[in-house]
Amino acid sequence: MSSFAVNGRAYTPPARPVVVVCLDGSADEYLDAAMARGRMPNLARMSAKGWRGMARAQMPTFTNVNNASIVTGVPPAVHGIGGNFFLDPATGEEVMMNSSRFLRAETIFPHAQRAGRKVAVVTAKDKLRDIFAHGLIAAGGIAFSTEKAAAATRATHGIDDVERLAGPTPAIYSGEASVYVLRAGAALLAAGRADFLYLSTTDYMQHTYAPEAPEILDFYAAIDRELGKLLDLGAVVAVTADHGMNAKQRADGSPNVIYLETELVAAFGPGFRVILPITDPYVAHHGALGSFGQVHLPPGMDAEKVRQWLLAREGVTECHTREIAARLLQLPPDRMGDLVVASGKSVVLGRTPEWHDLKALHGGLRSHGGRYEEMVPFVLSEAPGPLTLGRLAGDLRNFDIFELACNGAA
Repeated sequence: MSSFAVNGRAYTPPARPVVVVCLDGSADEYLDAAMARGRMPNLARMSAKGWRGMARAQMPTFTNVNNASIVTGVPPAVHGIGGNFFLDPATGEEVMMNSSRFLRAETIFPHAQRAGRKVAVVTAKDKLRDIFAHGLIAAGGIAFSTEKAAAATRATHGIDDVERLAGPTPAIYSGEASVYVLRAGAALLAAGRADFLYLSTTDYMQHTYAPEAPEILDFYAAIDRELGKLLDLGAVVAVTADHGMNAKQRADGSPNVIYLETELVAAFGPGFRVILPITDPYVAHHGALGSFGQVHLPPGMDAEKVRQWLLAREGVTECHTREIAARLLQLPPDRMGDLVVASGKSVVLGRTPEWHDLKALHGGLRSHGGRYEEMVPFVLSEAPGPLTLGRLAGDLRNFDIFELACNGAA
């Protein structure tokens, strides 16, 4: 039970296997709907024996931001990844932050590996693998994605037989892409090849279906079966999410979009540049439309005048200057716009109508990024000890999950 410390946090994992699961896009409503219908008996078992509540995710409520926080135990102000995309001030180019070169803090994984644990990280989307694998493969661990399972090699991923272990590589736009993550984790655990795991799914199903849809209920039932395997293998299992999910549509079913760049240019003139940090290669999920945006102002523009104008716009719920947003939201100021904008529960922010290819969307628009996707599930399979109960009753964050999974049991 070797302890280790990373980024100011101490971890003393038990001798039993430890598995942390990030169910991407899992607003608590999804778990409630499935459990109420008896579709998640293993999660119900975890909740009864251990603890189930809510935690606050990191703003903006996007995948890269929150996964990076979970695996480092610190907010973006420390680890540096404040969105899927940012505008590089040195080059003026929009850059996708899907590489470990953008990390400013270490992940916990190489430290756990060097402390004697057998670490494996499985993610659905390959865009996260490089962040998760930072320092891990060199330390002797495993990191691969569902999306490119067949391409995994021992030299680059720490493993070269993923498909033999977990089955054929599934389509990334499918529920199976997420189920595969947990199935692979259980297979690694059963084979004795890992005893300290992070399993991170994708939110294609949540972007596509509401909590009560038959398809999503079947999906969560499949997830629950894999959770049961992990529990039966003796693992301490902890479950959270990177963000929630909400419908972002008008009454007629059309996307409810504020095209920020178009409206700002019409009101104040040219020179505005809007960055949407939700942007990533998976456009069928969300069409690069989320409830959070970064606004870069033209030279000489009065920031307060623009901020007040944006706050008066119906559908905008927050607008902060860079300095205020960096402090309130714990974001890295050098990777932010002059203004930060968040929108309402049913509203998303876009750039211009021409910039977004909405034909790629699967079904109606469901997305995330703002305050209304900030509260997420937090489930521990073991009853918390007395010292942990105070933490659970306070400002619990989703990126507390590894610490509490390792240290929190009674």
